[in-house]
Order: sequence, then C-alpha cells, then structure tokens
Amino acid sequence: MTDAPFRPFDAMLDRDAALSVLRDATAGADDGELFLERRRSEVVVFDDGRVRNASYDASEGFGLRAVRGEVAGYAHSTEISEASLKRAAETARLAVGDGGGTLADAPQATNRKLYGDDDPIAGAAFAVKLDTLREIDAFLRGADPRVVQVSVSAAASLQEVVILRPEGGEVGDVRPMVRLNVSVIAERDGRRESGSAGGGGRIGLAGLLERDHWEPVAQEALRIALVNLDSVPAPAGVMDVVLGPGWPGILLHEAVGHGLEGDFNRKGQSAFAGLMGSRVAAPGVTVMDDGTIPDRRGSITIDDEGTPSQSTPLIEDGILRGYMQDRQSARLMGVPATGNGRRESYAHAPMTRMTNTYMLGGDAAPADILADLKDGIYAVGFGGGQVDITNGKFVFSCTEAYRVKDGLVGAPVKGATLIGDGATAMTQVRGIGNDMALDPGMGNCGKAGQWVPVGVGQPTLMIGGLTVGGAAA
Repeated sequence: MTDAPFRPFDAMLDRDAALSVLRDATAGADDGELFLERRRSEVVVFDDGRVRNASYDASEGFGLRAVRGEVAGYAHSTEISEASLKRAAETARLAVGDGGGTLADAPQATNRKLYGDDDPIAGAAFAVKLDTLREIDAFLRGADPRVVQVSVSAAASLQEVVILRPEGGEVGDVRPMVRLNVSVIAERDGRRESGSAGGGGRIGLAGLLERDHWEPVAQEALRIALVNLDSVPAPAGVMDVVLGPGWPGILLHEAVGHGLEGDFNRKGQSAFAGLMGSRVAAPGVTVMDDGTIPDRRGSITIDDEGTPSQSTPLIEDGILRGYMQDRQSARLMGVPATGNGRRESYAHAPMTRMTNTYMLGGDAAPADILADLKDGIYAVGFGGGQVDITNGKFVFSCTEAYRVKDGLVGAPVKGATLIGDGATAMTQVRGIGNDMALDPGMGNCGKAGQWVPVGVGQPTLMIGGLTVGGAAA
C-alpha cells in the first residue's frame, strides 16, 4: 500500500462507471452514497521494561448504501473494483424495493479544515518512538521506589475517506489521530494500586513525544497511583456528588448524550423522546455537541455521510432544544441533519453518533461548590461506564475520588461507583463551576458494535442524590 494520497478514482475505479452503479443502486431511494476509505495505523507498547507490541496495520475498502424510509441496504468490500461495486449494489438495492422515494438533497459542501492532513505515523522515526517510551519507563521507575510496573503506548493513525453521492457530488477528508498513554502500578506493604493518564487528538505525534509533554502526563499517572495507595473503602448510600472538570464529562456523554441521539428518539426508545421544548435539566445546564473544535479527538470536518460537522445546542438553560441527527433520522423527523452520521469504517453503515459533547460552564467558583458539599463524594476520575438508553440509568466506576464532609476534602476512596439515571441527575444539578474543560483526548464510544473517537467536557458540578455503590457505610 502506497503512502501517496488516497485517490480511488484515479487508480482503482472509473468515476463515471462508479457513479452509474451508485445511481442504479439508489434509483427510487431516499438516500445513499458510496463511501471509500483507506486507513493506516501504528501502535507501539512498552510494558514491563520491554517492547510488548509493535504493530502496523493498513486497510482499504468501500461501503455502498441505499436507504428507503426506515430501511437501509448496505454492502462493503475490501476490493475496490467495478466488479465488487456491482455486486455490492445488488445487495444494497434490496432495501429500495419498488422504489418510489425522492432522493434527499445533497449535503452542503464546505472548504473548512479543522486539522492538518500530514501522516502522524511518519512524523517521528520508529527509533524515536521506542526511545521515548523507554525514557518514560525509566523516568517513572526512578521517580518513586514504589513503582513496580509501567506500561506506555504511542498510537498514530491516518484515515482517508472519499464520499460519492448519487447526484454526482464528491467530498473527502483526511483524518489524523494520535494518542500517548501512561499507566503505573505502585506497591506499598503488599498493596498495589494503579494510575493512568494520557490523551491526544487530530495532531502530529512528534509533539506528544517531547519531554515537556510526556513528563507531566507520566507524573499525573504516578500521582493517581500513589493517591490510590492511601484510599479507604468507599461509602455506600444516596449522597451528593461533586464531579471534577474535563474527563468526568464522560458521565454526561453516557447518561444524557446517547439519549439525545436522533435515531433513538425517532424510534421512541430514548427517555428524552417527545420532550422537545420541555425542561429536562436544572436551570443553567447547557449542553452542546460540537464537531468543529480544531484538532480535537471527536472533531470531524465532515461526517461519514458528507455533511459538514457543526455545533449543535442540545439543552439550553435546562430546556431540550435539539437532537443530534444523521441524514436518515433527520429526514424522517423533518429536521436538518447536524453532521452526526458516523461509522467505524467502510465495513459499517453510518448511524447517529456524538462528536465532542460537553456542558458549558457556570459562574460558581469550584472551591465554593466543594465547600457546599456537606456529606458526599468528590469524583475527579472515571473508568468504564454504561447506560440503558430506554430509561437513562447509568453506572460508572471512579478511578480517583475523595470523601468530603462539611466541605473538607478527606481521604481518597476506592471502589466507588455512581448509579443514577440521566434525566433525574440533570434536574439535580445544584452547582455549575466556571472551570469548563475538555478531556485530554482519550474518549472512545461504542454503539451497536461500532467504535468511534469522541470528546467530552464539563465544569465542576454538584449533583444531588446519586447512589454511590461501595463498601457499607
């Protein structure tokens, strides 16, 4: 596979022939497209003092879709050729049936660029990547005698897409992605605890390998591990919780964001279905999904249907104002698409997905919010979480949290989980900090078996009446 720019209509397909096949497949349909993709990725993992994994992957292929009403036909192939395209068209065409549809208007074109198009894999020599990971390992082992294990990884990828529409429009996007992760295990008196930190975005890899970047990341991972060495069992019960800024926005993403995706709402499956214009959160709560923030992990110049990304108000001062929409849900709900049609790869049909989802800041000082917490938990780091879309119920595990009594932050706690439902939690927001921050660029979102990169963010928040699962009080 060559490093030359991905131009499938120059070397693999005759554009006119491909357009003819696409038009035949979508005749009488409401929508459809030919999505072509090439992706290259490299991951280097330095674990337990040696290279654990070094991999390079390359793939390319196409997906052809025809949409009629609620039904979509989709076929894909790793072989980009006219013969493969014709076979795919026969399958996708089955969704159209006898036709009768009217092809939706094409997305509005854009010349906006939100990130560079340089290949981040080539941005640093392999030897430099390996030496940097080894240096991070040595730095952490030398920083504290309690460090017993270090795992460091550097990942870079380049995704190139071309989208051909039945009316003849063609758009493309080149999407870099990088990430540096550091995990540490510390031991004291036979007890071991872990800490991790990292992030990245749609930028070059070389900057992440500079010492002035990786050293603070490594120190943060070590700090969390050492904090957890002092942790005590988490209390259990219903209590108020203060969430830190930035990455804790993953709770907002799961508890509220998925419920505001258009496909769940047009099908009546979301706890927020039918509530447009109603109060769904406390006054002051404003939530956005914004795919237009330059260089962010969740940003996309265009979505995977060719619609330019945009900034979409979801909740404004507690009132539900909008849903995220792909083209199919937007058409069926009679509203504009919002640039949220995303897919994991050419082998997957697009669906409504978040980009960068965050809550805007308020005017309260974070210290004042904590001072108002009489008896609860201060959660600043989260691990895994999940949500039931139909009722909004969520469960999240904390990776760094503290007991708070009478406004004083006490001992760190271990094993805390936050349990609640998104609709209720948003109405119980009692304090919104002035320190809104986005996460460092480490989010991945799963839906219907597909994974895409996303961003989250929020200010310091106090939420009343969450159930905290932990040890007995």
